[in-house]
Amino acid sequence: MNQPEPVLLDFSLLDRQIVDSQGLMVGNVDDLELAVTDQGRLQVTALLSGQQVLGDRLGGRLGRWMSAVARRLSPTPDPQPLRIPYDLVDTVGSEITLTVAKDLLAEPPLEAWLRKYLIDRIPGGRDASQ
Repeated sequence: MNQPEPVLLDFSLLDRQIVDSQGLMVGNVDDLELAVTDQGRLQVTALLSGQQVLGDRLGGRLGRWMSAVARRLSPTPDPQPLRIPYDLVDTVGSEITLTVAKDLLAEPPLEAWLRKYLIDRIPGGRDASQ
């Protein structure tokens, strides 16, 4: 993995764009999943992306509103963010590049809802992803 040493979580990862191995936009890093190693150090285990997790991170009135809208529009009662295991990260720079194609990742629930109820109803909207 080609990344700067050391990786500064707030500067190197948070709010960076995520692109797949083909250069297609996946989303933004809205939060991180961390774990404690056997040596007692923090380690990034996954990148989290989605409106609900961003709202939770922001907090305050705006954050609560974002999370509530994301939950309301989700087809499932407890929507989970897009979780990208950190071992799928290829490079960390001005953007975060993955080793896999976007098609192999789960689609965030809010994006699925928007595609189904809004984008697909626009004439020619079903061809927008191509």
